[in-house]
Formats: sequence, structure tokens, C-alpha cells
Amino acid sequence: MTRRDLFRLAVALPAGAWMSRYHALAAPFRGQVKITRIQAMGLTNQAGNCLIKIDTDAGLVGYGEAGASGPMARAWIGNMTGRGMLVGQDPLAIGYHFHQMTSLMHTYMAQIPTISGIDMALWDLAGKITGLPVVRLLGGPFRDAIPMYSHGGGFDLLDPAQCRAWAQKVKQQPEGFTAFKIGIDPILGVPSARWATTLDSTQLRKVARAYANAREAVGEEIDIAIHCHNELDTPSAIAVAKAVEPMNPLFYEDPLNVPFSEGWMSLKRSTRVPILTGEKLEMLSGFKPFLDHQAADIVHPDLAFAGGFTGTRRIADYAQLTRTPVALHNVGSLVLTYASAHFGAAIHNFYRSESALGRPTRQVEDMAASNPPEVRNGRLTVPTAPGLGAELNPDFLRKHLAKGEPFWE
Repeated sequence: MTRRDLFRLAVALPAGAWMSRYHALAAPFRGQVKITRIQAMGLTNQAGNCLIKIDTDAGLVGYGEAGASGPMARAWIGNMTGRGMLVGQDPLAIGYHFHQMTSLMHTYMAQIPTISGIDMALWDLAGKITGLPVVRLLGGPFRDAIPMYSHGGGFDLLDPAQCRAWAQKVKQQPEGFTAFKIGIDPILGVPSARWATTLDSTQLRKVARAYANAREAVGEEIDIAIHCHNELDTPSAIAVAKAVEPMNPLFYEDPLNVPFSEGWMSLKRSTRVPILTGEKLEMLSGFKPFLDHQAADIVHPDLAFAGGFTGTRRIADYAQLTRTPVALHNVGSLVLTYASAHFGAAIHNFYRSESALGRPTRQVEDMAASNPPEVRNGRLTVPTAPGLGAELNPDFLRKHLAKGEPFWE
């Protein structure tokens, strides 16, 4: 890097400093590699997401994860490459590619979840081309390991004995998680992610008793969060917040419908419980009204839905203006887990990442061909290898290939 490059990094405005840094680091390698192919492949244990693979003429491969099924992603990849995007071009032109992909309007608007996976794979490639981990390209690291939270459930929260058994089990797990979110649907007796009718007093008493049982079982050294899937109307969301407030929840996630509405402001004004939302919001435009109206205490994008690294970094920078913490939603694969680690280490206002690590199925850990993820004391170590640092186990991929999905070449 020349002195001129260093000077440009030093004087860059804070909001754009990370991208200026990336351009300076990538400049010596521009024009040396071209994209040859983009593929998508869905797995059985990927929560509806699919993996993205970008091949190059240099033999380097970039991996990403899209918040779309394999068929959906392949259709959009075909649409974009058919318009002359990406294939045959320099993968390091990430800003240009992101603009071209996200500015599509006709005949259909851009499909941000698929673009998120492509953007992620481009950053993985950029790291492999420059020999740097993605966290460095994004302007970090602020930390070498990121705090995570896990999931509770699969037992009757209204039974204190089952709560105590669960608490004893999680305290013995080697990952050492100290924060768990627990779903509200089984307590209410409503289908997950479906709009419920207004809750009655019996349901609200069950909610209060269930989370009180969980709090009593784990004690004060473990945090409990309230996990919803946008099921509730505004009166019910406010009533649930009142019911759980005595057990001091870590956060209250996604009680209301996904897009911003004045109902979110009513909920925020009614409670001291921290409100967290955003796992299905796309781009800064989806998060901006929540931040502008102070309707959420913590924003919660998913890198596979919100715009990949490029789009989500813009969300984090905007949130930083009001010192709003940024958490990450993640129930995906090893690729999304490592992407979340790099992103969480690269921003100052990071809070926690969701984690599917430590489950009996080992669905994330076993996807690694080598160097599986390390979690100690509830913190995931950030990989230091170039790119994402994810080496995928082809035997695992073949074994878990979703029905009807083509295995990539």
C-alpha cells in the first residue's frame, strides 16, 4: 500500500471509511480475476436458505448464503446474469455489483435475499484474492470473538420441574451460552408465525407463569429473551410485555407485524422491556423508520436477508448515529455463522448474534471440512483465514442435499 493509499484511509469520512479502506486494500488486485459462474444449492437443514457459490477463472471460489430457496435463487441468478451482470466481471467491484443488483425495478423488483447471498460470496472472494479475512476488509476487527445467544424450548414451560431440568442441562453445555430466547407460541397454543387473535386473560397468565418458571430455574446468571414470530396484535403485544416485565427479559423479539407501523411506537412507549426486531426486513429502507422513530431498542438484521455485508453494513452505520445496538439473526449454515462472526467483529455497535451451534444434530459444526467453529463462554471465535474461512465438507453437503436440488460442480 502506498502513502497516498494510507492518506486516503486517514481522511475518509467516518460513514464511508470502511469502504474506502476496502478500495485501498483491493486496488492492487483489481482486474486480475473474473467471475465465471454462479450457482445455488439448497440443503435440508438450512431453514429455507440456500448456499451460493461463485467460481472464478483463477480457481478461487466464494461462498455465501441467501435467504431464498434453491429454485428461487437460481431463477434470480439467471435473470441477473441474463442482463449481463456479474459473469465475466471483476468480483472485487463489490460496490458496483451491489448497485447494479439492488437497483433492478422492471419487470420485477430486486430480490434482496438472493442478492444478499451473492454479496456475501463476493466478499468471501475478495478476502481470498487479497489474502485477508473479511473482517479486515470491512474495517475491523473491534473484537476477536463475538457474543452469541442460543435457543430454549422443547419442554413444558408451565412445568417447573421440566424448566429446572432444562436449566441444569444448558449450564453443563461446553459452549457456555449465557443467553437463551424461548418461543411464545407453545405457551399460547397458536401456530408459529401466524397472526393470532387477541390474547385473552388465560393466555396472558400462562405467559407470565411460563417465563417466571424459566427465570426461577436458570437464576440470575443466565438471560432469558421472549421470542415471537410477528404473531400478535398491538394490544396483545403490550399485554405480553407487561406480563413478562417482572422477570427482566434480555429482549422482546418480533411481537408485531414485520413492517414498521405506529403499533411499534405504541409498544415501545408502553414498556421498559428492550424491543428487538428486523430478521425479515430488507436494506436500510426497512430499518430506517424503526430507527428514526426510536421504535426498537435493538435492530436485528439477517445477513442472508437484509443485503449481505454491503447492505447490512449500511444499516449498522445508520444505527450507530443514534447508538442503537445491532444484533444478527442467524439460523443458517456454517457459511452464515462465519459471515455473522466477521460482521459482528467489524462494527463498533455490535450486540449479539443468534446461534444454531451446540445443537445435538451438530448441523453447523459438521458442515466444516476442517477448523469447525469454536464457541467458549458463549462467544464465537472469528476465523482468521482469508475470506470467510469456511471450508465446506462435500460429504456433508451431499448427505443433506434438499430434495430435487442439483449438486453444484
